[in-house]
Amino acid sequence: MSKEKSAVDSLELNHTNAEEIGDDHISTSVKTPLRDDAFELSDGEKIEEIEKHFAKIMETLGLDLTDESLSGTPHRVAKMFVKEVFQGLNPKNKPDAKKFGNKYDYSDMVVVKNINVTSFCEHHFLPFIGKAHVAYYSTGKVIGLSKINRIVDYYSRRPQVQERLTLQIADELETALESKDVAVFIESKHFCVSTRGIQDRESSTVTTEYRGKFKDELTQQRFIDYIKAQTDMV
Repeated sequence: MSKEKSAVDSLELNHTNAEEIGDDHISTSVKTPLRDDAFELSDGEKIEEIEKHFAKIMETLGLDLTDESLSGTPHRVAKMFVKEVFQGLNPKNKPDAKKFGNKYDYSDMVVVKNINVTSFCEHHFLPFIGKAHVAYYSTGKVIGLSKINRIVDYYSRRPQVQERLTLQIADELETALESKDVAVFIESKHFCVSTRGIQDRESSTVTTEYRGKFKDELTQQRFIDYIKAQTDMV
């Protein structure tokens, strides 16, 4: 079977599956689905390929790429995909969460809240934006607070499902902190809901993951109370 026929058959199958699934947001694995050859091309080569394909999409829509306003759009979009909004796909961009000894024996809950989340729904490639709140209990090791923000940002910067994003952040925190006592709470607005389909601009989506000590309802409530607390930061 030729590569061309195989590609056509694959597209037809994908189109059939997409019609059957409709707007349901499914997730097949906690791991982001990547091909084995995902990083054989350099960033520059990926930008070049995406630029060509996006130009074809624009042309198919009937846009005139010789217009000065549109001529640079394919390159800008390609660069944005590889270097910005989807840079979390590449393991080389993963933050190095170095651990330090908890020499001051702080044993209570640590909460980092209102972490910006900017991600893209993998079903429509439209953004979803919101806030992540994380918490943990140290078992003897801590990591720099900024690394927690970077972990959230790294896993957000890829085509995502919010449920998977929540679990990936929890998994990474558990590994980085060497503690099962972690919690993740994400609330976001999905542009695939607000700008298409039902076009509901008011609803938001909440996902949570509670592990270890956070499975206790009172501990969960303390965490939620911290999230809700209003503090005046100068």
